[in-house]
Amino acid sequence: MAQRWNDLLFAHWPIAVDDLARLLPAGLEVDGFDGWGWVGVVPFWMDRVRTRGVGELAFGVPGTTVFPELNLRTYVRSRRTGLAGVYFFSLDAGSALAVLGARTLFHLPYYLAAMSRRTEADGTIQYESRRLLTRKSVRFRASYRGLGEVAEPSAPGSIEHFLTERYCLFTPFAGRLLVGHIHHRPWPLEAAEAEIGVNELAAAHGLTLPNRPPVLHFARELEVSIWSLEQEGR
Repeated sequence: MAQRWNDLLFAHWPIAVDDLARLLPAGLEVDGFDGWGWVGVVPFWMDRVRTRGVGELAFGVPGTTVFPELNLRTYVRSRRTGLAGVYFFSLDAGSALAVLGARTLFHLPYYLAAMSRRTEADGTIQYESRRLLTRKSVRFRASYRGLGEVAEPSAPGSIEHFLTERYCLFTPFAGRLLVGHIHHRPWPLEAAEAEIGVNELAAAHGLTLPNRPPVLHFARELEVSIWSLEQEGR
C-alpha cells in the first residue's frame, strides 16, 4: 500500500520505561532515549491511498482515499531480533471503511472518530477528534503549525531521528507478533508550535503524560509505502 501523509504534528513526551513496558505485548521491549521511553501523539491527514492491483480505491472501496488520522504510539524493539520500530496503542480515523479495512488487513487498533481539520491563513491547523462507539471519552483538540524552515535530515543519535525515522511497525495477532515494513524518504522536519487544548488519548490507554510541554516537530508531507504484515523473526 502507498499513502501520502500531510500536515503532521509530532508531539512527544518522556515516560518511565517501566510504565510503558507493562502495556506492551509479549515479544516487545521499550526502545528508550536518554533513559526514557517516549509516547507520541501524531495528528495528520492522508491522501493518495492506493493498493497494488487496485489503485486509488483503498481496500478496493471508493471513498477511502482521503481522511484524517490521529495516532498514539511508542517506540519498541523486538526481543527476538532487536529490530526497532513503532507500536501503536491506537489509531483514530475519520473513515469507517478505512477503519474496517485497516483492522482486517493490518490487525491494528483502529477506531472510528468524528474528526475535523482546517488550515487558517497563517498556516495554523485547527484539528479536532472525538472517538465514536466507545463508552470512554477520547477527545483531542489542538492548533499547530510548522515554523517554515526545513532542517537537514536528522542525524542518527539525535532525538529527532529517534522519534521519527522508524521503518517498521509491530502488532500482535492470534498469539503471534507481526511486523510490517515501511519505506519513505527522511522526514522533512520543521520546528513547530502547538496549543493542545484537550488530549484524552493517553489516559484512555492506561498512560499518564508528564506535566511538561511536549517535544514538537512538524512535517508538511511525505509519501510512504507499507508492505504486507509477516510474522516477526521469520
